[in-house]
Amino acid sequence: MSQNTINPLISVEELKTIQSQNNLIIADVRFGETAHQAYLEKHLQNSIFVDLENDLSAQDKNFSQGGRHPLPKLEDFSKTLGQLGIQPSSHVVIYDDKNGALAAARFWWMLKAVGHEKVQVLNGGLQAAENADFEMQKGEKHLDTVQDYPLTSWQLPLADISEVEKATENENINIVDIRGEKRYSGEIEPIDPIAGHIPTAINIPFQENLNEEGLFLSPDKLRELYQEKLPTIESSKLIFHCGSGVSACHFILAMSTAGLEIPKLYVGSWGEWSRKMLQG
Repeated sequence: MSQNTINPLISVEELKTIQSQNNLIIADVRFGETAHQAYLEKHLQNSIFVDLENDLSAQDKNFSQGGRHPLPKLEDFSKTLGQLGIQPSSHVVIYDDKNGALAAARFWWMLKAVGHEKVQVLNGGLQAAENADFEMQKGEKHLDTVQDYPLTSWQLPLADISEVEKATENENINIVDIRGEKRYSGEIEPIDPIAGHIPTAINIPFQENLNEEGLFLSPDKLRELYQEKLPTIESSKLIFHCGSGVSACHFILAMSTAGLEIPKLYVGSWGEWSRKMLQG
């Protein structure tokens, strides 16, 4: 599967030029208890709401086995995409209100991982669209349901907890924790039962991929950042994680934007690892 046939990011101005495309689907993937209500009150014209918990995560959650946002079963994701009106020919543009840091990047990763080619994240998200006077609307938008999306496997590299555990003893494999510095250091932990980080993991907060306006750095500047801060940019030697396997996708999106190969994602992340620690 080619990972770079389309730019992973799209600007608001570029989105404006393709608004009339018949195969365009704009997905609002804001996350949180009030996300759907916020969507109903205001969203990009013709965008559909995609729910991180119900559409992009498994429903039978045991946080110690898969973390807080485990991937759904392939057959469930296939049905979800069909219900959302997404077909292999669809051009999907995804946004959230966190600069792609939460569910937008996760949805991008999942679509890329099942082989979908035409998928992009809106650079700057909802805020950038509002600042550029992109037309907004209220209420619910539904697309016609189509047949289940044809897919067979997750085609992007994944690491499970056993592989991560082995990586802690392998100096050639680098575990990258993209959470904030205080969560990584164990000063605070607002969600999971134990504070701290996976042994040997290095910390590069995902915010470093963004400029002061909340836009992604240029590909050149991203590559400079990774060459400076990552032990290697060889994707096979990198495993990325976060708290629940969501915001780590933001970093993977940034690496793809920089023209680099996509590294492994540890979906279970600290949510799974910390609970395994409790179990001994």
